[in-house]
Amino acid sequence: MQIIRFILGKIILFLNAVFVPKQIVFRSLEAQSALNEKTKGWTMYQLQTCPFCVKVRRQMKRLAIEIPFKDVAADPEAQKELMDGGKQDQVPCLRYLDSSGSVQWMYESSAINEFLGTLSS
Repeated sequence: MQIIRFILGKIILFLNAVFVPKQIVFRSLEAQSALNEKTKGWTMYQLQTCPFCVKVRRQMKRLAIEIPFKDVAADPEAQKELMDGGKQDQVPCLRYLDSSGSVQWMYESSAINEFLGTLSS
């Protein structure tokens, strides 16, 4: 099973590299800076070859949203942060600050992509 996951992971990464999503949102420098300031302190926990994580990364590329990634397989500290804060061993996971400044943990690629889409509105 591990060999199959390894092979499928490499195929996913290859296809992602070949079919790079096009950026569909273009902002002024000021608007992009404001968005970057809003997302400052946010973190996306992921696995490099997870198809759901690829889905979120592609959405971020389309929407020109820059959030740092932490790979939970490559970084034991990131895995610990995910378990201590989010309480679930699941990726993708977006750690963000809500309007009151409280830390929130969002799971599920579709929910994350929908949330990221609201940032571009």
